[in-house]
Amino acid sequence: MLRGNWTWTILGLISLLVRHFAVKYPEKTEEIYSRSFFPGIRNIIDKTVSQLPFATVYIFVAAVIVVIAYFIYKFIQIQGWKYRLGFSIRSLFNGLGALVFLFLILWGFNYQRIPIFQQLELKPVPLNETQLIQELELTRNISNQLRFNISADTLAIEEIMEYPDLEKLVRANMRENLYILGLNFTGEPRTKQFYPAGFMRRMGILGIYFPYTGESYIDPTLHPLEKPFTIAHEMAHSYGVTDEGEANFIAWVICSNSDDALLQYSGQLRLLRYQMNDLYRMSKELYSHFYKTLPAGIKNDLLSIQKAQQAIKPINLELSRKSNDLFLKTQGVKAGVNSYQQLPMLAFAWRNRLNE
Repeated sequence: MLRGNWTWTILGLISLLVRHFAVKYPEKTEEIYSRSFFPGIRNIIDKTVSQLPFATVYIFVAAVIVVIAYFIYKFIQIQGWKYRLGFSIRSLFNGLGALVFLFLILWGFNYQRIPIFQQLELKPVPLNETQLIQELELTRNISNQLRFNISADTLAIEEIMEYPDLEKLVRANMRENLYILGLNFTGEPRTKQFYPAGFMRRMGILGIYFPYTGESYIDPTLHPLEKPFTIAHEMAHSYGVTDEGEANFIAWVICSNSDDALLQYSGQLRLLRYQMNDLYRMSKELYSHFYKTLPAGIKNDLLSIQKAQQAIKPINLELSRKSNDLFLKTQGVKAGVNSYQQLPMLAFAWRNRLNE
C-alpha cells in the first residue's frame, strides 16, 4: 500500500536533520551556507528567472495547480481504497517534504546564521525616556531637512517616481552602500509589485520574500513614501537576512546613506514612526507634546500614510499577526513579530558606534 517513490519525503527529513545541526553550530551555518552556498543561489536566481518582467510567484502557483491536478488524475486512475490511501499518504508526505527541503535549501537555513547585529558588534538595548526623546528630536530634524529637498510646500507627498525606476534606484543603492555594513552580500535581487493590487494588504502583508522564487513582493497600494523603505527591507531579506528587525535596520542604513533625498526621507520617516510608537507606549502625554513639535509637512505625510493604511483593512489582522508570529518563532526568531520594533534600538546603537 505504501510502496512507491519517497524521494521528497526523505530529502525533507534530511534537511530537517541538517537544520538541527545548523541550530547548534551557527558559525558553521554562517560560513558554509550563508556566506558560501546561498550567494551562489542568489546569483543564479538573479541572472535567470528574476529577469522575467512579471512576478514569478505566478509560475509557482501555476505549478502547484498542475501538481494538484495530476494528483487528482492519478487518484482517479487507481483502483482500490487501500492503494488510493497509500498513494494519498505518499503524495502528502512527498509534497510536504519538497516544500520543507526547497525552503531550507533556497533560503531557510539563513535563520540559523549568526545574527547580523552580532556580526556588526551592535548591542541593542531598550531606550529610556530621555534617550528616546533625544533620538526622536534628531530624527525629526533630519527628516525636516530632507523633506525640503523633495517638496518646497507642506502638502502631503503622494506622488513619486514610477515603480520600475524606484526599484532600480533602491537596488543600485543596496549595491553601493552595503559596504558600510561590512557585509559580503552579492547579487541583484528583485522586488516586484504583486497584483491584484490590495490583495497582500487584505492578507495583512505589506511585503514578503518568497524563497521558492527568490523574489520579494510588495503591494502596489502602499503609500508612495512607504515604498522605498519597504523595497529596501524586502531586498535585505533577499540577501539572506531573516530577522525582521535586522531587515528594517539594513533598509534604514541603506536609505539613510543614499544620495537620493526620497530614499533618505523614506528611511527616516519609517524610523520616526517606530520611535513615536515607542514613545506612545511609554507616555501618551509625552507623545502628544512631541507630536505638536512636528513640522506641518511631516505631519501631513504621516496623516496621508495613515489614511492610505485605513483605506484597505486586513480581513483578519489578528490572525495574520499570530500566524506570522508563530512562523518566525518556529524559525528561531524569539521576538516573533515584535522583532519589527527593534529598529529604534538598532539605530541608536549604530549612531553611537559611528560617534565613537
